[in-house]
Amino acid sequence: MSLPMLTISTNGPGLYEFTDQVRALAKGSGLLTLFVRHTSASLLIQENADPEVQADLQAFFRRLVPPSDTPEMAYLTHTFEGPDDMPAHIKAALLPTSLNIPVHNGRLALGTWQGIYLFEHRSAPHRREIMAHLG
Repeated sequence: MSLPMLTISTNGPGLYEFTDQVRALAKGSGLLTLFVRHTSASLLIQENADPEVQADLQAFFRRLVPPSDTPEMAYLTHTFEGPDDMPAHIKAALLPTSLNIPVHNGRLALGTWQGIYLFEHRSAPHRREIMAHLG
């Protein structure tokens, strides 16, 4: 059974939880696959109880892959789309762009503190498309 495409609106870098949108679509049993259709955003299953987790993840990836206009990133050549673009591609290469989640009797088999997130890596607002399939 196929599920519709989800659209997540972002307003800059950060983790955007969309667990409830996925939960509303999970019918029956099977393996749910989510796939983000962009090269500068990622998908994560991460703790959803303490917002410090999301803040620390963002801080870590900003430190790991800073904007291309910082001296340590001067080696980058793909800079036409702004100082956040190539770092966003690098982050998306390091993090998953698809997730698989078991669904049993219409329930996501997530742990108690797990949520599903889009990790936006660009500074400008975007509308991110996520394809969902339950097979």
